[in-house]
Amino acid sequence: MSLSRIGKLPIEIPSGVTITVDSGDVVVEGPKGKLVQFITPAVDVKIENGVLTVSPKDESKEARSQHGLMRALINNMVVGVTKGYEKRLEVKGVGFRVATSNNELDMSLGFSHPVKYKAPEGITITNDKMIIIVAGIDKQKVGQVAAEIRAIKKPEPYKGKGIAYVGEQILRKAGKAGKK
Repeated sequence: MSLSRIGKLPIEIPSGVTITVDSGDVVVEGPKGKLVQFITPAVDVKIENGVLTVSPKDESKEARSQHGLMRALINNMVVGVTKGYEKRLEVKGVGFRVATSNNELDMSLGFSHPVKYKAPEGITITNDKMIIIVAGIDKQKVGQVAAEIRAIKKPEPYKGKGIAYVGEQILRKAGKAGKK
């Protein structure tokens, strides 16, 4: 059987990053923080000469399917503790306002009440005019928080009002045709 194309790529450990593997967990520490990830028993994680490799323990379906996943998760952790992750959301709409204070988002989105969103631990939320920036070291958490904020007021297809990712294409629909 062939190995996972992503799984067999080695991960170079950058300077300033320490990775320890013990009792089913991999711990990645870097300049931006520390992340811990459970390792499935179906794969082996080895560190040699500043390079981390992930290999399946056997040829079982589970080992093969977890191989690439574990490598990708560990690589995301290394990138997270060195560079960090960030998602940008754009708020479009007349009269919509966005403000941030103490890692809490305060938005006026045309509802009868202002919407407040408190960032979970490890995530920072800032805003630059009508652009919301969600940043952190955990890729999954950053994506989850960005998705939760977008879900508060999804972009609508007629005028494109709402919260969308920067660069996201919103499918636009034609309005009513009108009588002739």
